[in-house]
Amino acid sequence: MVKVLISDKMSPRAEEIFKERGVDVDYKPGMTPEELRACIGEYDGLAIRSATKATAEIIQAADNLKVIGRAGIGTDNIDKAAATSKGIVVMNTPYGNAITTAEHAITLMMATARQIPAANASTHAGKWEKSRFMGVEVMGKTLGLIGAGNIGSVVADRAIGLKMRVVAYDPYLSPERAQDIGVDKVELDELFARADFISLHTPMTDSTRGIVGKDAFAKMKDGVRIINCARGGLVVEADLLDALESGKVAAAALDVFEEEPATNNPLFGREDVICTPHLGASTSEAQVNVAVQIAEQIADYLLTGAVTNALNMPSVSAEDAPKLAPYLKLAEQLGSFAGQVTLTGIEKVEIEYEGHAAELNTKPITAVVLQGLLSPMLEGVNMVSAPVIAKERDIDITEILHERPTEYQTLISLTVTTEAQTRCVKGTLFAGKDPRIVDIKGITMDAKLGEHMLFLTNEDKPGFIGSLGTVLGDAGINVATFNLGRGEAGGEALALIEVDQVVDDNVLDALRDLPQVMRAQALRF
Repeated sequence: MVKVLISDKMSPRAEEIFKERGVDVDYKPGMTPEELRACIGEYDGLAIRSATKATAEIIQAADNLKVIGRAGIGTDNIDKAAATSKGIVVMNTPYGNAITTAEHAITLMMATARQIPAANASTHAGKWEKSRFMGVEVMGKTLGLIGAGNIGSVVADRAIGLKMRVVAYDPYLSPERAQDIGVDKVELDELFARADFISLHTPMTDSTRGIVGKDAFAKMKDGVRIINCARGGLVVEADLLDALESGKVAAAALDVFEEEPATNNPLFGREDVICTPHLGASTSEAQVNVAVQIAEQIADYLLTGAVTNALNMPSVSAEDAPKLAPYLKLAEQLGSFAGQVTLTGIEKVEIEYEGHAAELNTKPITAVVLQGLLSPMLEGVNMVSAPVIAKERDIDITEILHERPTEYQTLISLTVTTEAQTRCVKGTLFAGKDPRIVDIKGITMDAKLGEHMLFLTNEDKPGFIGSLGTVLGDAGINVATFNLGRGEAGGEALALIEVDQVVDDNVLDALRDLPQVMRAQALRF
């Protein structure tokens, strides 16, 4: 009999489902890391929420563990790299708490509009300060959503019901999807300029960290109100404090913080700031939903091998896995490359298979391409959820299998059409197992992707390589591999450069200042 440990407080329904399915289960919330490490080797599955930290040390001690299931969306408390290297599947439940979090955001918005917490405290203190708490109506006001995915779209629906106008910034929001959910899709600067209330519903990524900071506040209306129920760090707290003190921001409501648990924060104690302790998913209904979902997913995987909402494992059979593994790695790299260099809303994705690739079961490969494509901007995307998310966002997906001859034994081509342009990237397998990028925008190259990459578009003119090397050398950045390609002599050229460390913004700015460079971007794989 397989055995599962529930190590965080969770709805009793999770334990009941495991027992109904014939899974031996222990419910032991509140263990110390030492206690968890001492017993984790007994279990095949681990069900957690946010309190348990599945660190590399815990995973290293988990000799029998096959799956870690997070009842919720965020998996920052799981060392996914360590789990993957040990063959442990990591699952989450990305849709279980969308309504609950959206309702919390609407609640906080209403509370900031009418100063409910401060008025409540004043009245409890025996004061009757009716004239002191002059609020504003939300009817007719403009709500700006930064992020319009599962949660953001629910917030939009509720706000429209309150007779608000809703504008949304989301690079993955298509015009058709925006129309369906009743929002006006805008660029970020326009959102800042138009919104009376701003609510954040985007994951924490390199591109969204600090998205609301000093420069953003300067572009906003005087008296704007900020709500963040997404991730701490999206709003720069020090800059928010300055904006509150200057009067630029009339009020803020935060459910998440840069450091959690948040027990000491400069924003605490202010009447114009409402704070809650990460309650976005804290309703009875949401707790039951995510507990039921993760119990079912873990039980299905342990008993039948079925994989749902896995973050680090494609949904393939044991028979096909060895054969598909190198193709899935190539697919993820192609998708991730395209996703990181795409800056506007995606309208269409075309994936073409030639050679040996066209003879395979391409559905999981296509799903992994979409996972890589969407992951740079969306949290918790996996090969199961990626096709659903693409469909929800009205992204047209086309899969083409060619029987025509090709110069490569296998070739996968990914063409992404956005509102601004169409870009194609192609890849193959060297020696049947080593992924390589062989074509970008019609320019031939042969590039193996490493963890840290630089992608440059430049004019094909003498002196470029020397200038590039000087900038990197002055910054102490070592080059691991250097791959070049060009369309025609003197025309557009591309460079894919593997480096040994993260390239910071100062170095990127220096590269962009080179006269031959048209674009310079750091990529991570």
